[in-house]
Amino acid sequence: MMQRLTSSLRYTRHGKKAPSTFAATVAVAGLLAGCTSAMLENAPADPSQPWKPRTSEAQAGASAYAGSSPDFSVPADPSVTALKASSDINTTRAYGLAELIDIAQSHNPTTQVAWQTARQAALAAGMVEATYLPLITANVIGGKQWVNNALPVPILGRDTETTTISGVSPQIALQWLVFDFGQRSALHEAAKHNSTAANILFNGIHQKIIFDVTRTYYVYGAAQNRVSISRQNLANSQKILAAADARVQKGIGNTVELAQARQAVAQARFGMVQAEGQAQDAYQALLASAGIPPTTTIRIKPITGRKLPADVGAPTERLISAALARRPDVLASLAAAKASQSGIKAAEAEFMPKVFLGAVAADGSTHLSASGLPTLGQQASASGFMIGATMPLFDGGLRAAQLKNAQSVAQVAQTTHHQTLNDAAREIVVSVNTLRSALASYRAASALASAAAVTYDAALESYSAGVGDITVATAADTGLLTARQAQSDAYAASLVAAANLAFMLGSMTSQEAAVGIAGR
Repeated sequence: MMQRLTSSLRYTRHGKKAPSTFAATVAVAGLLAGCTSAMLENAPADPSQPWKPRTSEAQAGASAYAGSSPDFSVPADPSVTALKASSDINTTRAYGLAELIDIAQSHNPTTQVAWQTARQAALAAGMVEATYLPLITANVIGGKQWVNNALPVPILGRDTETTTISGVSPQIALQWLVFDFGQRSALHEAAKHNSTAANILFNGIHQKIIFDVTRTYYVYGAAQNRVSISRQNLANSQKILAAADARVQKGIGNTVELAQARQAVAQARFGMVQAEGQAQDAYQALLASAGIPPTTTIRIKPITGRKLPADVGAPTERLISAALARRPDVLASLAAAKASQSGIKAAEAEFMPKVFLGAVAADGSTHLSASGLPTLGQQASASGFMIGATMPLFDGGLRAAQLKNAQSVAQVAQTTHHQTLNDAAREIVVSVNTLRSALASYRAASALASAAAVTYDAALESYSAGVGDITVATAADTGLLTARQAQSDAYAASLVAAANLAFMLGSMTSQEAAVGIAGR
């Protein structure tokens, strides 16, 4: 097709073909436009019908469009591989909190993204620095031109003469912006502040990962304790069932009591299944926080033996100020506000002239040829430099709009910084109150668990001796389960609240800090 198109774009004059560049350009542009429109065939034909790859449209058309329900499945891609456990994770080893944090900092994709973001910000600052240096380019310009001139008198039956001019000109050019009234300096300052913000946020991401692993580790530990408590509750219910069966065998019980005991056993078994499901969910949350594939099976050390922190008082202004001075989100928002101020300076410099220096060194070779005449060659070279200044006088308000936009961005950044300060201070106060409430709940739940254990033991002993009531025994069993679960949840909540307070204070900065929050 292209060959026929090229042939049609030439015309013959006195037996000689001459190019028609304009017509060729128009025709090629039209052909490319047609190709672009044809690409719509790769998109879905209708908003209510599924997309199918062109290679499978023929075989999929019948099932997708012939009266059956549309199938919106997509073709499988064999390049998508199955998830694999990391080679440096030992599936037979029991991992504690410190080891899980170490895994998370190495495997969590969030750290990789934050690292690349910080590198990009640093490179952006370096690219601004490069604008202080001159730009040197090497250029080669070559071309060929045909010119048809009419002859005043036909010669040998020819009434036109074709002249061909061709040439090549290599050049080395230098461009250097010498002075711009501080625009590049302002842009450089903004880039450095943005780089600082990215670096701060990189450390903040690691702090967040440390906290997330710590929180999910404690939540998983609480879920495991719930499983243990539910198993113990099942064993207690089975003791009551055994006592009820023994009373029936002795003739002092009845089938109603036996049915109630069996119901209690079934309820306890159901509760244990629920607790095991919750433990699996907590396990997956822990793997996700550590960046471990969900199909990985590892052993987790229990959290028993960790001492709870002492009671904390009300937060002071000194504590809050010290925390705000090291919070990554606060410092990053401050760096962003400083960068926006530099953006205003750069926009203001657009109203000032720019002084530039330019230089060029060029060599050239030109050949002139006319039909029936020998070829003529010319060689030429040139070099020189110039210095000048430029200043736009009218741009339709573009620079003024850019300045207002920079001022608006700075206002938003400043407001965001103040909002971040307020939010951070509020989070610290709330975290302190949460920890105090969790510690108080744990103390109350511990007392309740102790009392419930005494009640259960007494109720079971009385019922087994034939003087008690099964309703009292099962109620005591249920009360003991509730009290022990409340105690376990309050214990884990206190650990999580202590970790959350450390994170809000900007102190969750290492494995040692996470492990040492509540003691070993």
